[in-house]
Amino acid sequence: MASSSKKSASKADHSEVMQEKFVETKEFRMFCLAGLGQGMIYSVMSSYISDFYTNVMKLPLIFVLLLMLLARVWDAINDPLMGMIVDRHTTRWGKMKPYVVFMAVPIALLTFLMFYCPDLDKTGLMVYAGFVYVLWGMIYTAADVPFWSLPNVMTPNPNERGNLISVARTFNGVGSAVPMALYLVAGFALPALCGKMEASNNDIVKTFFNKFTEVDAATGALNYDKMKYVMIAVFAAVIGAILFVNSYPHVKERVVIPDKKHVKGEPSQLSRIFKCKPLMLVILMGVLSSGRYMLQAASVHVARYAVYIGGDLSVMNAAERSKAISGSVSTVSTILSVCSAVGMFGAMLFMPALIKKFNYKQIVVTTSLFGFGASILTSVIGYFVIAGKLSFFICIPLLIISAVPLGVLNVVSYAMVADSLDYMEWETGFRETGLGSACQGFVNKLGNAIATAGIIVMYLAIGLDPAQMLEKTAVVAATDLSMTMRYAMFSLISIVPGISLMLSIIPLKSYDLVGEKMEKITLELAEKREERGIHIG
Repeated sequence: MASSSKKSASKADHSEVMQEKFVETKEFRMFCLAGLGQGMIYSVMSSYISDFYTNVMKLPLIFVLLLMLLARVWDAINDPLMGMIVDRHTTRWGKMKPYVVFMAVPIALLTFLMFYCPDLDKTGLMVYAGFVYVLWGMIYTAADVPFWSLPNVMTPNPNERGNLISVARTFNGVGSAVPMALYLVAGFALPALCGKMEASNNDIVKTFFNKFTEVDAATGALNYDKMKYVMIAVFAAVIGAILFVNSYPHVKERVVIPDKKHVKGEPSQLSRIFKCKPLMLVILMGVLSSGRYMLQAASVHVARYAVYIGGDLSVMNAAERSKAISGSVSTVSTILSVCSAVGMFGAMLFMPALIKKFNYKQIVVTTSLFGFGASILTSVIGYFVIAGKLSFFICIPLLIISAVPLGVLNVVSYAMVADSLDYMEWETGFRETGLGSACQGFVNKLGNAIATAGIIVMYLAIGLDPAQMLEKTAVVAATDLSMTMRYAMFSLISIVPGISLMLSIIPLKSYDLVGEKMEKITLELAEKREERGIHIG
């Protein structure tokens, strides 16, 4: 009887973990702002690197495709390696936090270099682009894995952790919209700015202008894409890095699991990861949902080669035509980016409330089905838009709905990884926080690479080479292409994401870390930690 009472009291004590708040308000805010800064940096790469490589650097399509795929092969080695390093070592500054400080400046510098086009021949540009892109990925991983592992060590309360991840990922999404906003502003502001720079007598201004602009010999039109991208990259890199590193003095690591030395005959870290069924299901969900990144990655490409908004190009001279096409590209790409941002942020803003009423599995399945339905309707309406029978603006509400699952998955996948790590620790006594987060980071990069590779494959499939388009005597508009080519490019933001979303819900049929089972794991895990003498600071 006494034993039963003692056991009941113990369960009551440990149930407090489900209600207790560990993260202070300022700490919460600083972590979220760091997420915003990181979002700014990552978005520059994920949203614009494919356009920069194909339409600014004018690199061969096959090279860009191979670079994206081979870089991910390396990430399959690099990301888990980084996760194992984090799990095996604790420094005097903390287990996760030091990487945030030491990697911020290298990431900022490499982000600038990634969007800098040096004066090299084609071979030199390919070597330069390949080296910087791969190195950027490695350094970014060294900061990303520990940073998104932090919620696991900031609080043992899964509800508080889920809320922290939800809000931080929302801020991260807001940060990702900053480069998109800058792209819009640059599209309309740079022509006037370049005119003033060209007329300036200042040697530094003239040098900067000559370095980052080109004049088409045939049309006399000014191309300022180099300047646009380098300015966006510098702004995002500098401000993003400052916000990111500012989290270091404010974030506290409370859940400190002692480092364990590997015992001969014991399963390896990778073995434990692969045997953790819930984690593998979450990773598979992430891979299958890679098409959702098309809404952001393909926006500029669709704006260039699928949709045109503007006056009659046939009555314009070369300069007027170039200006109209440039304005259309900026407008359409911004509309697509805003649709993506509204859908994504809207979902993220409601996530804390949704998480209180529904489990992660229910939220993902429901929103993915809605996203799929919206993508089907977008595909149908898009056909008539391309044919000139309907206005492009009719697609806006559907594109917003299509982007809702993007926001949901950006939040829920991280929370589901954290729950899966709780399950691993509960079942095995080991918690591979860094390695588990590395898997999520790898899935994100793989998803973006698949999206970029999909764009390149589409170019190759329809016989469209951006380098050849840019070498023509007249600036090419979307309306100059065939109906088939335009609709194929449009499908990148319509049917492709929808199919991907439907595939992503298949693994969730077997995912069961919800409801009473997750609560049971949380309570028993608290008991086990107490038995092992693990103190929550």
